[in-house]
Parts: sequence; C-alpha cells; structure tokens
Amino acid sequence: MKKTHKEINEAGVYPQELMLLASEPKYYGRMNSPTSSAYIKGPCGDEMEFYLVIEDNVIKDVAFYTEGCIATRVCGSMTAGLAKGKQIGEALGISPKQVMELLEGLPVNHSHCTILAVSTLYKAIADYLLKP
Repeated sequence: MKKTHKEINEAGVYPQELMLLASEPKYYGRMNSPTSSAYIKGPCGDEMEFYLVIEDNVIKDVAFYTEGCIATRVCGSMTAGLAKGKQIGEALGISPKQVMELLEGLPVNHSHCTILAVSTLYKAIADYLLKP
C-alpha cells in the first residue's frame, strides 16, 4: 500500500521543508505556448515534462509537470527555479549534484529524481537549440 505524504513525513524520511515544497511546488504546471518542451520517463517510472519560454537565449519562463513522487516534484521545482532567468549556457551548467545538494535531506535513494529533472531540462533546451 502506498504511504501518504503525512505518513512518509512522520516516518522521518523527508524534512518538513521538502514536504512543503512537494505540496506547493513552484513552477508547477503545463504551458500552452512554450518556445520548447520535453518529456522523459525515468527508470523508476516517474514522468517529467519541462516547458521553456526562451527569448534572446535567456530562459524567461519555465514550468514543469509530473505526477511523480515527492522527490520527483521537489527536484523538478528546484531545477526549474535554477533555470529561470539563466542564459542557455548557464542552464546547461545545472547538475544533478547541485540539485541534490540544494535539496538538503533528500534521501540518497531518490538521487535518480535529480537526474530525471535535469535531463528533462536539458532535453527542453535541446528542443530549442535544434529548431530551425
């Protein structure tokens, strides 16, 4: 049986800050007219979508969407926040390790969620760069 957010939190798996970010993730949702977008299904089965609005090689707006676990949601939110306002080259410098370090208390067995989020961001950037 799948545990609720409250049960997971009471078990001490996630710090309260991550629980709050998971329940109210920033940049969460889909965009109707993004400049570019991407979708990846991770090895755990969670899916991630990223949407970017890019002007003059700067990420002006960003959104992500997932129905995945707490870790997937917080990694998507953190990655989106790191990308917003960055030039394309700077955004390509965002690493899963950086996301993991910023999400203090994220269980190590969910580090693959950082890879999913950052990889989906990279794929959305590639979608932009490969357009004629």
